[in-house]
Amino acid sequence: MPPSDLWEPVLADPPLARPGPDGPAAPRGREPFFDHVKLLATVLVVCGHFWEPLARVPGHRVLHAAYLLVYAFHMPVFVFVSGWFSRSFTARPDQLGRLLSGVLVPYLLWTTLLGAYTAWLDGGRFALDLLTPVWVTWFLLSLFLWRLSAPLWHRLRAPLTTAVAVSLLAGALPLTPQLSIGRTLQLLPFFVAGLTLDRDRVLALRGNRRLRAAAPPVFAAAALLAYWLVPRLDAAWFYRSAGAAGLHAGLPRWLALSLAVNLAGAVLGVLFLALVPVRAGWYSGLGAASTAAFLVHPFVQLALVRAGGYRGGLLTSAAGQAALTLAAAALALLLCTPPVTRLLRPLLTPRLRLLLRD
Repeated sequence: MPPSDLWEPVLADPPLARPGPDGPAAPRGREPFFDHVKLLATVLVVCGHFWEPLARVPGHRVLHAAYLLVYAFHMPVFVFVSGWFSRSFTARPDQLGRLLSGVLVPYLLWTTLLGAYTAWLDGGRFALDLLTPVWVTWFLLSLFLWRLSAPLWHRLRAPLTTAVAVSLLAGALPLTPQLSIGRTLQLLPFFVAGLTLDRDRVLALRGNRRLRAAAPPVFAAAALLAYWLVPRLDAAWFYRSAGAAGLHAGLPRWLALSLAVNLAGAVLGVLFLALVPVRAGWYSGLGAASTAAFLVHPFVQLALVRAGGYRGGLLTSAAGQAALTLAAAALALLLCTPPVTRLLRPLLTPRLRLLLRD
């Protein structure tokens, strides 16, 4: 049985996968489309994180533009899919148990592991602070809070409008890293969209011919815009973690730019969904277990940074950066394979039989 994914702790254990000659197949009853979305979004996350040390250095404008383009939509897609897989969450005892074992406890474990690893690499002292996520673990904490709020959004008359208003009000707040509150509030509309939008309209995005035809020119235009923005807009605007004060902007400018960034994320995210393959393939099973890649790749990236892998001329050329991208994508796929996910299962979905009632 494939390991459950952090998007899906509210669901029953996935049924057994159909055997296939080309590799792991999607479990029976699963929607391969969403496994493909998760896999491709995870690959983009991993590539973006491996690009980041170079994107921040002057002289790599093309790579920096690619970084901005990916950051414009990859997390909105992640959060939208999280909302989609939360549609059945009603806070039943079994669902709360899965939320604890599939999201909260992994957050506590990986925040501790990644924090200790970072301190060890830096030669510093590790100070445990479970209220403050360490790098990628913010997503688990935000997912925990979003999913707990799911029943509330189903009760509202205008849930998406309300979520947008909440995300914009966040700009006036003194946001801190604790509880990942900045990203939790600012990315909330994408979660609520996945949670509440009409199911048939969402599924109609799969392979939509008009959207697929529109995607290449729109992404090309977005890439050119990202290239133009490189010296003009800090990438922190795309992280969605800081309010107006944190980005040293007046509230009106913060509101305008935040709306623009989120609108871009929504448009590019919809086009990305339209481009995702619909039919099951050898990669479908990898997407069903993408949590391992999401949580493990920071350990590799941090080791590469500390080892001086980004210094010198190897990665400063276009060929070197292309090789880095291919290596990052290959690492993401490798970390989604069954041997890796089976090995990491105790840390991804720990059993809490001693803690929880049957």
